[in-house]
Amino acid sequence: MPTPITGTAAGVPFTALPPDGGGPAPLIVTWHMLDAPRSDAAFAAAVPMTGVPAWRVHLGMPLCGARMVDGSMAAGLELMRKDVLMSFLYPIVRQATEEFPAALASIRAQLPVGDGPIGVLGGSLGGAVALEVLAEHDVAVFAGAVVNAAIRLRTVVDLFPDDYPYDAESEKAADSLDFVAKADAIAGRAPLLVVSGELDHPGFRADAARLVEAVGERSELLPIPGLAHPLADEPGIEPAPQLPAAREVDAVLTAWYRRHLAVAD
Repeated sequence: MPTPITGTAAGVPFTALPPDGGGPAPLIVTWHMLDAPRSDAAFAAAVPMTGVPAWRVHLGMPLCGARMVDGSMAAGLELMRKDVLMSFLYPIVRQATEEFPAALASIRAQLPVGDGPIGVLGGSLGGAVALEVLAEHDVAVFAGAVVNAAIRLRTVVDLFPDDYPYDAESEKAADSLDFVAKADAIAGRAPLLVVSGELDHPGFRADAARLVEAVGERSELLPIPGLAHPLADEPGIEPAPQLPAAREVDAVLTAWYRRHLAVAD
């Protein structure tokens, strides 16, 4: 893996991996999981995509990595216990999405990535951010991909014990991050690869199939045998050796972005 470049972009920590030679090249922006790998540096190590002739800039999610409170996940876990949807999941996705335009402008000022179309990639809850960028932002995108993605926020909430006490506000929040419902908006934006581990949560796998069906011909569903939800071993905060399952995901992402960069050129 090339030597990572670390920094901040409009207050958002990032780990950037340069293309061969480190010169001007297109840009792929990623958002990591909240499961392992749960930091920008760890996600960069899990899916470095070294064969893609592009800058891969991995953004840190709120409350994770360099943005953990007092260096631990304890504050995030307390918010999860308080209200998993309205204090934890929804605010994280909203903040990551809202800070993206300024972060992108800062990345473009710091790195030789130009102002052309970008790639977007998200894993798990980071997948919700990538899909929201596709559905709601007007930045030009040459290709998108998600891995074991949080495609419907209600499905994520259903993973937690006890029935969630939805009210009008939380119903609206959950519905705003239902990307099967936003499939028409996504379909017109860019080709989309949906990577789904065959050992991922059943609800996530069902949502992946529904999203691809709803988006239509510009999307592809790629099941990965033997892949559970995480892409790295715990604790998943620091960079770690690439697991075999992550290596397979890395290979399919590399092929996907190389293919669509060639078309973009």
